[in-house]
Amino acid sequence: MQELLKEFSSVIELPVQWGEMDAAKHVNNSVYIRWGESARIAYFDKMGLDNSFTEQIGAILGWQDCKYIFPVTYPDTISIGVKTVEIKADRFFVECHMFSHRHQRIVAINKNSIIAYDYHNLKKAALPQGWINKISELEGKTF
Repeated sequence: MQELLKEFSSVIELPVQWGEMDAAKHVNNSVYIRWGESARIAYFDKMGLDNSFTEQIGAILGWQDCKYIFPVTYPDTISIGVKTVEIKADRFFVECHMFSHRHQRIVAINKNSIIAYDYHNLKKAALPQGWINKISELEGKTF
């Protein structure tokens, strides 16, 4: 697991809460989406991205999916690695890979499309060059 996490430019750990389990006796599918959101925001923080919605151009989630691979139960801790996998003119794509400490394995993959959004004019915008530069710096490669 630790070896796999080395390929991610941002990693967070979250404890599994007992109340996150559902009637099926494993963590509810919606919780993985929240975990992905927490990891994505930590990645944005590393980018220096303003999440206050006061800047004219900000990030907005355009799309996401989650592949559930292995059920998680309490007690456990989840490590979530985040990396940018592609950049386009108005968006970038990140993947969040989630790993169980208890089982030492991957449990889910959450994929996201992050769109540059002009909050003043309420429309998509070109991806700021500063974002591209910071992503390239974090990922150690040029996009």
